[in-house]
Parts: sequence; structure tokens; C-alpha cells
Amino acid sequence: MKSTFKLSMLWLFLLLAFNIGCKNGPKNETAVSDQNESEAILENNKGQAFIEDDESTPNVLQIAIGSPDHSTLVAAVQAADLENVLVNAGPLMVFAPTNAAFDALPEGTVEDLLKPENRDALANILKYHVTPGNYSKDFLRKFKKLGQANNQNVPVEVQGDDVFVGGAKIIASIPAGNGIVHIVDKVILPPTQ
Repeated sequence: MKSTFKLSMLWLFLLLAFNIGCKNGPKNETAVSDQNESEAILENNKGQAFIEDDESTPNVLQIAIGSPDHSTLVAAVQAADLENVLVNAGPLMVFAPTNAAFDALPEGTVEDLLKPENRDALANILKYHVTPGNYSKDFLRKFKKLGQANNQNVPVEVQGDDVFVGGAKIIASIPAGNGIVHIVDKVILPPTQ
């Protein structure tokens, strides 16, 4: 009986060793070549915003990118070079104006803000739409103001069932992997200093 047990243990050990050896075997050389090509293509796309992950809950940037109603917001985020800010661990609350909200701005405003020389002004406006936290629309009713990512405060008002942040009405909310996206009907402009 002892020899059968020893023989069984020897076979188990050999099977484990063989299995480990197969996993640590030679690597495919084409994978190294593909990796070098990918690194060259993505040289300008650095940071967390450009990591692809199909298995987790989308982050706030991925939600905006996936929404046809937020293409202007995405263009603005890219022009201000803020993609990596919106994929941080958070939690972040993003008040995301729709394309219609951007269209309601005076004619030429969006085009002017998207110019490279206005990047800082655009970044300031976009950061005024972001605050730390992960609060539902109902929980936001408890606030009078929120501290935004541009170091300014934005007022919160409640009118009946509606919640307004900086005068923009929250029309929908989408949970994100790193916070929440509150879709708003207006672009929230920071006060001039």
C-alpha cells in the first residue's frame, strides 16, 4: 500500500512539473514583433485613458466616448488633453453636457474654445464639470454647492423633482467604474474672476 501511495505521489509530481514547464515554455516571437509595432503606433497615446479593458464597468471617459450625444464633449476633452484625468481611480462625478447643450452656446464659442491657443480656458471650463465623489441625483439634493476640479464652487439647486448644478438640469445619471456621469442640459460656465 505504501508503494502505491508513493507511486501515485510521483505521478502527481511529474504531472505538475510537466504542466508548469508547458506554461513557461518558449514565447511566440511574433508577439514581440506585434508589441513593438503597437508601441510605435501608440507613442502619442499614453496614460490610463488609452488602456483597453473590455471586462470592467466603463469609466466616465468611456461612457462619454460611447454616447453619440456627447461627441462635442469628447472633442473638447481631447482638445484640452484631459483624457487621463477622466479615467483616474476617482470617484469622480462628471456633469456631462449634451451636444445640444454645446449647440446652445453663442455661435462660434465651441470652435473658438477648441483652438490650441485656448486650451487652458477650455480645460478650466471642463474641470468645472468635474468634482470628487459618487453621489446620486437624490443625494445631491443635500448640497448647496460642490467643489469642482478647477478649485471653484458650483451651486446646487433643487426645484421640485429636479436638481440643477450651476444652472444645468440633471436629466439622467449613469454609474461608471470610477464614479458617475450626470448628463446635463447646459454647459456649466465658471464665474469670471
